Amino acid sequence: MAKQLRLTDSFDVRVLRGAAGLWMVSAAASVFLEAVDSNGMSLSRLLEEGAFWHLVSTSLYARAWFVAAVAAMVIVVITYFSYLWWHLLVPLMLAVVGILAPVVVGSVLVGPNHDFGGDAAVIMTALSLSALGCWTNQLFRIVSGEPTSGQLVRRLVLWTVTAMPVALAAEVVIVWFKLAGTSLTGGLAGWLSLVRLVSLLAIWVITFVLWRRSRGDATVAGERAVFCIVSLGAASVAAQVAMTRFLSPQYDVETSLAEIFLGFDLPDSPSLAVLLGQWRPNLLFCAIAVVLMVAYGLGLRRLRHQGDSWPVGRSAAWFAGCLLLIAATSSGFGKYSGADFAVHMGVHMVLNMLVPLLLVLGGAVTLALRVTRAGGPSGPHEWITGLLRSPLARVVYHPLVVFVVFVGSYYALYLTGLFEQMVRSHWTHQLMNLHFLLIGYLYYGLAVGIDKVPHRLPHIARLGFVFAAMPFHAFFGVIIMSTGTIIAAEYYAYLDMSWSTDLLATQRLGGGIAWAGGEIPLLIVVLTLAAQWALSDAREARRKDRHFDTGRDDEFEAYNRMLDRLAERPSTRNSPGRRGDES
Repeated sequence: MAKQLRLTDSFDVRVLRGAAGLWMVSAAASVFLEAVDSNGMSLSRLLEEGAFWHLVSTSLYARAWFVAAVAAMVIVVITYFSYLWWHLLVPLMLAVVGILAPVVVGSVLVGPNHDFGGDAAVIMTALSLSALGCWTNQLFRIVSGEPTSGQLVRRLVLWTVTAMPVALAAEVVIVWFKLAGTSLTGGLAGWLSLVRLVSLLAIWVITFVLWRRSRGDATVAGERAVFCIVSLGAASVAAQVAMTRFLSPQYDVETSLAEIFLGFDLPDSPSLAVLLGQWRPNLLFCAIAVVLMVAYGLGLRRLRHQGDSWPVGRSAAWFAGCLLLIAATSSGFGKYSGADFAVHMGVHMVLNMLVPLLLVLGGAVTLALRVTRAGGPSGPHEWITGLLRSPLARVVYHPLVVFVVFVGSYYALYLTGLFEQMVRSHWTHQLMNLHFLLIGYLYYGLAVGIDKVPHRLPHIARLGFVFAAMPFHAFFGVIIMSTGTIIAAEYYAYLDMSWSTDLLATQRLGGGIAWAGGEIPLLIVVLTLAAQWALSDAREARRKDRHFDTGRDDEFEAYNRMLDRLAERPSTRNSPGRRGDES
């Protein structure tokens, strides 16, 4: 199995390295061009002392392309030293960051409803470019005469058929946002949007036909089909690039201060009725939750077809966690979290404490391993087991690393100026929420997780792991309640909500929520862990009882196993100096 998961200097790796190098050069050039273009300067001004960094610092686009260039450079370096498949996980994450950086700071950051436009742009870009990149690599294989894996092509067709409708729906949201009520045929922005919509739809139609044909054993992705898919993808990307060179209609819409920061107005005060009744979908987290529920449901269906059972409690925990994720980010709580510190802290506690706890109790990794087959060509089962055994997973899941990040994130975010910078933009606010969710999942995976993790702690160590975090949460809440300095004061002053008259009182309420919201879930974890410990001891006792009923003794068998291990060791008399006696 290890050989199947090794990398060689294959065609795919060489294409990856070359594409990353080309990306690095083009992104670096874009840094210079955007720096002068955004400031209305000529390229010659970059030669002046200190001009380059000054111009870059004043241009969001230039800074985004700088991030992309650095990400591409690191990818090139890593691919030269990669020999196992998991070595490419870091380049994959860097590629996501580098690709999305210019997207989130672009035109989707401006105007009313830019929260919808920004989330849709992230979803569309991630799905469409992942599929189109793979099809481009497939075209390179055909042109170079490289052999093609039929199984790989079928997986690619299935991925495109599944992902492209979601990308197309996201593109519809982007078009609605950018056109701001104008017609598709009423201007250049509309026509370019129409090109993108038609291109994505045509790609889905072609791959759907290929998928219908590939339901048999034959591989169906001829040269003509691959060329058409790549050409349509290139047309879509070209239209997207062209739209960055002029202002789309949403720039002309009158925008309030709240819409500049949040994407929408908040005229009503955040009463309980408003928080429960005024919903605004958070497209990114709704999409994540739906994908998690669908994937888990497909796993359950496949497990039933195999004749296996699955605990109802695990399924209930998983789906409850996904629904709670939607409620926390799309209800009035999520809607007002950007304008009210106390509401934000409540959402923070839910995303960092309750949602990860429920998801961890769902045991999704265990379910995935049970429904996927081991052996044969490398597939999901081998990828999951290989990832869990990798040094990268051992670092990410190291108890000390997880504990420090889980606890330290509160202090680093709220007791520095970082929170004010993160809460100003929709995409940074989303990134902050995503961090809460992921680090909470890692923490509870070590504390009460059902899935096997690289560092599986004994029950007594898990209790200590949980108890150690409780005073840090309490102390953080006390700091927030007792401080006289308003966190993100300038940001809340810019918003100037008519119903927000006492920022310090709101902050103290948020500190109380942080205190109670941190302690109560941890107490629930302690009770859950105690129950797991008791059940584990009970199962072990029943196993020993059954063993003793057969007339065997565990201690006697353990003693025999020790003797067997000693007998297998090489005798000290067969030292290197006496090898001649063996011949």
